[in-house]
Amino acid sequence: MKKDWKRTDPEQLEERRRKKDAKKFWNEQAGETANTVRNREFAVVAYLFLAVFLGMIAYFTYFQVEKSEAFINSPYNARQDAFADRIRRGDIVTAQKEVIATTKTAKDGTESRSYPYGRLFAHAAGFSTNGKAGLESIGNFQLLRSHAFFLEKILNELKDQKNIGDTLVTTLDLRVQQAAYDALAGNQGAVIAMQPSTGKILAMVSKPDFDPNTIAADWESITAQSSSSVLVNRVTQGLYPPGSTFKIFTLLEYMKENRSYKQYGYQCSGSITKDGNAIRCFGNAVHGQEDLQSAFAHSCNASFSEIGLSLDLDRFAKTNEALLFNKKLPCEFPYKQSSFPLASGASSWEVMQTSIGQGKTLVTPYHLALVMCAIANDGILMKPYIVDRVENHDGVEVTVNEPETYKELLTPKKSKTLQQYLRAVVTEGTATALNVPGYTAAGKTGSAEFTSAKDSHAWFVGYASKEGVPDLAVSVIVEGAGTGGSYAVPAAKAVFDAYFGS
Repeated sequence: MKKDWKRTDPEQLEERRRKKDAKKFWNEQAGETANTVRNREFAVVAYLFLAVFLGMIAYFTYFQVEKSEAFINSPYNARQDAFADRIRRGDIVTAQKEVIATTKTAKDGTESRSYPYGRLFAHAAGFSTNGKAGLESIGNFQLLRSHAFFLEKILNELKDQKNIGDTLVTTLDLRVQQAAYDALAGNQGAVIAMQPSTGKILAMVSKPDFDPNTIAADWESITAQSSSSVLVNRVTQGLYPPGSTFKIFTLLEYMKENRSYKQYGYQCSGSITKDGNAIRCFGNAVHGQEDLQSAFAHSCNASFSEIGLSLDLDRFAKTNEALLFNKKLPCEFPYKQSSFPLASGASSWEVMQTSIGQGKTLVTPYHLALVMCAIANDGILMKPYIVDRVENHDGVEVTVNEPETYKELLTPKKSKTLQQYLRAVVTEGTATALNVPGYTAAGKTGSAEFTSAKDSHAWFVGYASKEGVPDLAVSVIVEGAGTGGSYAVPAAKAVFDAYFGS
């Protein structure tokens, strides 16, 4: 019988259908899986682009709200030139509204910048010709903006006239600035005065100076005088050996390392010798038996050299870094960092020199003023500022700067102790000329040798207080003058007298 090849057993047919259905099922599953993977990939890419887009929007918003003015305010931003075409540069005034910089317009429409007080505010106000410096640079954007009444602005635009830029109302005090300027007289040096409780800068003087009214005409001769560095603001950019003012830092470290510091005693014979190197007290003075406070008050070099040799140099370096050595400073003006290079392994000579403020340590007057502010303010350094507020030309307030804490440099307890020692310098030590009625002063003198012939810069850093009046901190250096007590202290006294009305 011939086999019927077309005939198939029903069970075989069912088996074939099952296999066919299973194959179809798995093919469909595989297709769905591939589609799912592709969909997920598309979703990831879409979300990634969405995140980038949202990030760009967030940064753009942040830039517009927080950073745009700082960017536009850069003196290197050419966009500001366009502002000057439409807006007459605003005024800069003192805290009491005396005008220290203004724009004058001639009959032919030519504009020129005028500085009514000439050299008095030279480095503080700066200039806006041949580049920009000082407040002219710091507040450039605000000076070239106008918040005049909108109808006035529209009318000026219709008449093709410039609108008047906003006014910078500074924290500078004319009386204090004049006293600081006069106190330096014909000497080179720097003076800065600040309120420790607020951070306001009341005076900033640097000499040699220049006349900002004639800066354009004098530019070539000024820039040719590289040796005198007329354009350098010595307050923030002048680096000097601190002399005996550095004993503040040595004292602090000794107290931190020795809980029994009140039991310190030293017999000063006028000098100390270690490894064949001798350190002498100023003027070969012999101070005799001293405790820690009297050694500080009389600025005993021999005593503080011995103290320095006893210190842990790594801890000493950390203490000084906490007090802003080798660190960025809160400062709107161009500045230089103070440097403290002493480290473990230093020779005894380096340690002794550094401990009394000689050696390779360098500071700016501004930095020492910040430290004085922190000590006077129980360890808290307020953020320094020199622009109190911005107003439109009619006196309507636009923005205001408020006192703001920058950092705690010292504990209140350490600050109180340092206040006591700094006061002793005035009552019994090298700054007794400041022990006067009218206010209570404290501080530290310094005579920083800078040549082999032992020529020295005169230093005084300190503060004074009077009931009902915010404290005032000062930092004074008189270059090459001699002792701090003879030259820097009288300058500080003149500033205190002007501020407290004595």
